[in-house]
Amino acid sequence: MAAVDDILRSYRAPRVVMRAHMARTASEPRALTFLMAALVVIFVAQWPRLSRLAFEQPDLPMTGLMVGTGIALVATIPAFYLLAAVARLVAKVFGGTGSWYGARLALFWAMLVVSPLMLLQGLVAGFIGQGAQLVLVSWLTFAAFVLIWGGCLRVAEFEAGGK
Repeated sequence: MAAVDDILRSYRAPRVVMRAHMARTASEPRALTFLMAALVVIFVAQWPRLSRLAFEQPDLPMTGLMVGTGIALVATIPAFYLLAAVARLVAKVFGGTGSWYGARLALFWAMLVVSPLMLLQGLVAGFIGQGAQLVLVSWLTFAAFVLIWGGCLRVAEFEAGGK
């Protein structure tokens, strides 16, 4: 339950939780686990939307939609590593002294923290559909991600001392 506790604490104090993660020994498997866990939750979050789409368009089988979504999410893994590398380079330009690992950990942790909001977004997309509610929840999810990732990246680049 420590991960769930850390996720909940990250909504109040993302930098405190990130400092705790950075204080641990660097572990690429841990960072990858954060990414994979986030992608699994994001995949599950898509089910209500996919179910609605399959219902509205019977020629699109639910199984095919799920397989396609799963493959697409797995295919994004290199893009997330690239995004973390770009964030590291941008932070370096602004004086960041962190590490590549810290940049990855910040991004992957932020994704895992925001994944429960992705569940809410998926429920809204599945039960309500397109509309103001979905736009609002999507923007709130995006804003939470940016704020949490920014706080985590700040710790990784400017407070961790190149760890």
